[in-house]
Amino acid sequence: MEISISRQKRRQSVTVMVGPVRVGGGAPIVVQSMTNTDTADVMATVKQVAELASAGSELVRITVNTDAAAAAVPHIREKLDAMSVSVPLIGDFHFNGHKLLTTHPACAEALAKLRINPGNVGRGSKHDQQFAMLIEVALKHGKPVRIGVNWGSLDQELLTRMMDENARASGPKDAKEILHEAMVASALNSAQRAEELGLGHDRIILSCKMSSVQDLIDVYRRLAPRCDYPLHLGLTEAGMGSKGIVASTAALAILLQQGIGDTIRISLTPEPEGDRSREVIVAQEILQTMGLRAFMPLVAACPGCGRTTSTVFQQLAQDIQGYIRTRMPEWKRAYAGVETMQVAVMGCVVNGPGESKHANVGISLPGTGEKPVAPVYVDGEKTITLKGDTIAAEFQQIVEDYIRSHYPPRAQA
Repeated sequence: MEISISRQKRRQSVTVMVGPVRVGGGAPIVVQSMTNTDTADVMATVKQVAELASAGSELVRITVNTDAAAAAVPHIREKLDAMSVSVPLIGDFHFNGHKLLTTHPACAEALAKLRINPGNVGRGSKHDQQFAMLIEVALKHGKPVRIGVNWGSLDQELLTRMMDENARASGPKDAKEILHEAMVASALNSAQRAEELGLGHDRIILSCKMSSVQDLIDVYRRLAPRCDYPLHLGLTEAGMGSKGIVASTAALAILLQQGIGDTIRISLTPEPEGDRSREVIVAQEILQTMGLRAFMPLVAACPGCGRTTSTVFQQLAQDIQGYIRTRMPEWKRAYAGVETMQVAVMGCVVNGPGESKHANVGISLPGTGEKPVAPVYVDGEKTITLKGDTIAAEFQQIVEDYIRSHYPPRAQA
């Protein structure tokens, strides 16, 4: 179930089918991610793809950089299918993709989409030939293509030519502006060439990734009005932890609010042994907090202040959020619309009752010096007051009961 917000009209784009997933054409904005396993390690890659899909990734990209990796792709697809993990796989190709795809046709067949970086297709006279070979593979196997330009691997011949032309101009532009124009030109020229080679207009997705927030915004603002291909958004090399999350959110939120973007990825650098699925969760939370999609019930919780010296509400908010994320896959399979539910866990009498009344299910915990009781509100009405050591368990049960009584069961296949 989608939720609407007041924002600029969504940019119109053609529809591209990536396996069963519809990208563009007014379809919900698609969340995707990428593995960081050695693709040649079939079991490790299968495990991570399954984890990303379980977290909510609707497309998963895998690196295909060696013969061993290319040979592993059909086995990865086979094992995922055996596990009933149907998420489409995207092959990420650089430098030698033309060789790998022609040598391993089963790899091309197992993939749902090819990602081609025009800056890494080949140098000089080899560029056009090797690009054509990649498009021929896409045509032969009926696969769509993302032409993914990246500022760190931008076609240097194109950039040099545009810089030279700018230098000879009577009123030369700033070098950064030429860089941004070169990014857009690389994407659009490559798409035009792909169509000349026979690839359908509705088989192409574009991206122009930068690592600076303002650069990314400027490039996509230039690109969006000049084509109707679906656009993939992502701040490349966003960084680790809060820096990567904040930077990605700052860039993508502005573009999404302007109606730009049909699919997104959050490129977080994982911490050692960190959970790769975090990038999926962040992407979902960006879309949901903006009101563009709903993935799971949102928990509103107050930040705490001198009125809330007890950490009870902090622990309860954490427990409830974790509980919802754990239970959500089962709820979503069983109940229609449950992802739109809103839950509030508040810490004192100042905003607690009011915020709780605005949620579907809310609890207002006692602040410092307040009576040790916690009123619960359901759809704006106070229903029960909880107290004691079992507040968390009782509140979780109230959430469960609300779901069963307010969301219709899905028809079981």
